[in-house]
Amino acid sequence: MPNKSTSTSTSSITRKKLIDLLNEDLSREYQAIIAYVNYSQVLKGAQYMNIAAELAVHATEELAHAIAVANHIDYLGGMPSVTPKPVKTSEKAEDMLRFDLENEKETIAQYRRRIKQCDELNEFAIGESIREILMQEQDHLISLATALGIDAPNPGIAD
Repeated sequence: MPNKSTSTSTSSITRKKLIDLLNEDLSREYQAIIAYVNYSQVLKGAQYMNIAAELAVHATEELAHAIAVANHIDYLGGMPSVTPKPVKTSEKAEDMLRFDLENEKETIAQYRRRIKQCDELNEFAIGESIREILMQEQDHLISLATALGIDAPNPGIAD
């Protein structure tokens, strides 16, 4: 029996917990959709025209992510969330881009963690789907960092 207690001490994820965490991810996707739609239209200044157009593209990609995550929640037997996380706004373009950058960092860290949790539950298809989403989120992070003239930060893994 000592092996059983050792193996379960590191395992804390259940299907119910995964559903709850995916619903948090879904709320972050809704937040991103709203932010990108808003920011893409209100960013002003010649230096922001390229990133504004790119943010509109990001909004459509985030919608696809939301649909995929909602599908995974439904597959696991849960009810997808309908509530976005709060969206920050500002009159300053740089602030908006920094808000997006912080949101992408959080999203990437959470998805990195979610992949491990999916693998732990042998939900490999969901993990693969999230890996595809993660690649786009990392592209978003790089685009935002480039627009801000900074190096892309390493989000790590959320604790």
